[in-house]
Amino acid sequence: MPNITVELLRGRTVDQRRAFAEAVTAHAVDILGARPQDVRIVYQEISADVVANGGVLASEDSSRADVVAKHGA
Repeated sequence: MPNITVELLRGRTVDQRRAFAEAVTAHAVDILGARPQDVRIVYQEISADVVANGGVLASEDSSRADVVAKHGA
């Protein structure tokens, strides 16, 4: 049983999470030979002020400003 944990900036829609889960499940079936009902995906939503890339908080990274604005800090 593949258990897949996905960390996302807070604010993705249910439709986005559903589409992602369907795509990842399909690939797990194809690549790993798993049954669809055995693929578990858990989303952990994180705020932009608790993750840093290259030493810069996502909430303070101007290159991520559009993502943070859309999905909240």
